[in-house]
Amino acid sequence: MTAPSASKLADLIALAQEPSSAKRRELLRGVTDLFFVGAETHSPSEMQAFDGVMGALAEEMEHEIRAELAGRLADAPQAPQRLVRTLAADDVGVSGPILARSKALGEADLVAIAKARGQGHLRAISGRSDLTTNVSDVIVARGDDATLGVLLVNPSAPLSREASEAVVDRAAENPALHDAVVDRHDLPVDLLNEMYFMVEARLREQIMSRNAALDPAELEAALAVGRRRLATRDGALPADYDQAEAQVRALRTRGVINPQALAGFLRRNERTKFLIALAELSDIDFHTARRIVDRRELDALAIVCRAADFDRALFLTFAVLILEPGQAMARAKEYGQLYADLPKDTALRTMRFWRMRRTTGDVAAA
Repeated sequence: MTAPSASKLADLIALAQEPSSAKRRELLRGVTDLFFVGAETHSPSEMQAFDGVMGALAEEMEHEIRAELAGRLADAPQAPQRLVRTLAADDVGVSGPILARSKALGEADLVAIAKARGQGHLRAISGRSDLTTNVSDVIVARGDDATLGVLLVNPSAPLSREASEAVVDRAAENPALHDAVVDRHDLPVDLLNEMYFMVEARLREQIMSRNAALDPAELEAALAVGRRRLATRDGALPADYDQAEAQVRALRTRGVINPQALAGFLRRNERTKFLIALAELSDIDFHTARRIVDRRELDALAIVCRAADFDRALFLTFAVLILEPGQAMARAKEYGQLYADLPKDTALRTMRFWRMRRTTGDVAAA
């Protein structure tokens, strides 16, 4: 260490004994000025000396002074490691800038803080530009929905497959997360399609647009991964399921289960038969069919009918019978246009995700 630097450090160490706030502020500025002047050329021994002095003094400084110091060090290309870690573990009023920006913190530091501290610390970390999947995983596991929202809108925050699944599960309970989840360009496509039944129309359009742009290889890879996830249960089967399924099976054996027969089931209010037959003819599972009909998801029903080659008139018949009479008649033209505007290829791509449930045995296990 050069003589001037050694002399300056000696003076600063002496100043550390001063109890007054004014002297402590002078100490802070003296130490940080010493560090920032020629910081890139400090030798390892000088850096170690600065770190030792500054780290020891930080523990004795008032909150306001620590916060000022953290703000100055947050953007330093090289920063004293001990001091930065001390400030990063402080309350969030001090640690915020360090956690959000300091390059002196490595993955291990961030993981340790994310596991030990509160939501304020997690949110500060969530906006960093250099996050790793290990850090993101901890934030997803420990963060509340507000923290998760900060992480999701950060394009530099990578999510592992496990974290992505957890995010979709969380979004099922909180509509405030829907935009951020659907906007994630790295969200696996099978998980994106799970979001379809959770979100409003404008976000469904985004999902459909992404499906339309899928190349065959990406689609097959997404389907393969998605099949491994679909182990959840969608709810109990209706009480008349076994009887209705047996009757539909008998009708199918006689060759009289066709699209027109479905409309007859609806007209006679044989809802379970309709759902079983719709699932059969469109090759989706019973729970997905029930979700579409129970929620009156006409855009989803249009996808099913388009992919199954049901004609527009039959789709409109289903719409009229599923919806309230007044509502259906008033919006018949709109529904007809919805069906006409839907490309069959896009419908088929989306249906492949919905059909995954049929191949996983969910109905039999429910």
